[in-house]
Amino acid sequence: MRICSLLPGATEVVAALTPTKHLVGISHECDYPPEITVKPVVIRPAINITTDSRKIDQQVRHKLNAGHALYMLDDALLARIRPHLVITQDMCGVCAVTPAQLHTSLKTLPSMPRLLALSPSTLDDVLTDVHRIGDAIARPHEAAVLASQLRERLQHVRLQIAQAGAQPRVACLEWLDPLYAAGHWVPEMVAYAGGVDVLGTAGAPAKKVTWKQVRAARPDVLILMPCGFSIARTRTELACLTTRTAWETLPAVKSNRVFLVDGPAYFNRPGPRLIDGVEILAACLHPSLLSAPNLEMVEPLTVSHSTLPRRPVGR
Repeated sequence: MRICSLLPGATEVVAALTPTKHLVGISHECDYPPEITVKPVVIRPAINITTDSRKIDQQVRHKLNAGHALYMLDDALLARIRPHLVITQDMCGVCAVTPAQLHTSLKTLPSMPRLLALSPSTLDDVLTDVHRIGDAIARPHEAAVLASQLRERLQHVRLQIAQAGAQPRVACLEWLDPLYAAGHWVPEMVAYAGGVDVLGTAGAPAKKVTWKQVRAARPDVLILMPCGFSIARTRTELACLTTRTAWETLPAVKSNRVFLVDGPAYFNRPGPRLIDGVEILAACLHPSLLSAPNLEMVEPLTVSHSTLPRRPVGR
């Protein structure tokens, strides 16, 4: 079977269930497991994603308001790889190409491939999609095993934190300028990890929040997980937060419980590594019960407040 996966989380599932030789096309964001990065890239962004958060947000809004696509499909490449199955999503028009965008390109192919559109909004949806992908690529047994292993890991975390006392108040920020609170599966991840998400709503999309709302939430723990940003890239944009009015008064800042995490690897993408994300969160929230993950997964914000640039921002 010739599989074209345009959703990074789905690409991870495909690679876990079947030899990667069957994967003939990916998106620009598909980067795991590492061996699939040599695969043909069928889709690329129509905006500059290497700039800062504010400019990326402005580009996205401009494209959407003008009715322009956020992604460019390589129709010639799509025709050459001749996929039998194309996996995409119909959950978010910003995060990845949608079935509507694909329709024009796919109908020009000599043989119309099967289209599998995923729309997960909860952890259970993500695990159900493992089965859906398994069925679509004729690997139902392998999918059942993988989903079972992921569920067992979730339950193991729950058992590990059973001895925890009070549940810390947690704020998860998915974008820093403007501010967005993470939604969909992230509040569930926080709950599994033994915390209470004070900004996001389980099963609902990420939502724009004000700095006043963040301050009013008084999080004990602050997790920075910008969509598509590595820890190193998030570090370059910390001033979006640290220069805001009364930053140093947040309980999370006072107690040195601000953490930078790899958003695309463990939190933003609906795939198997969300379970790694739950384990990371549990270690951040309950360090006395779980071992700290390595710095490739999470980095505590240890910069001295006195050395941070002082440019108060009141948003």
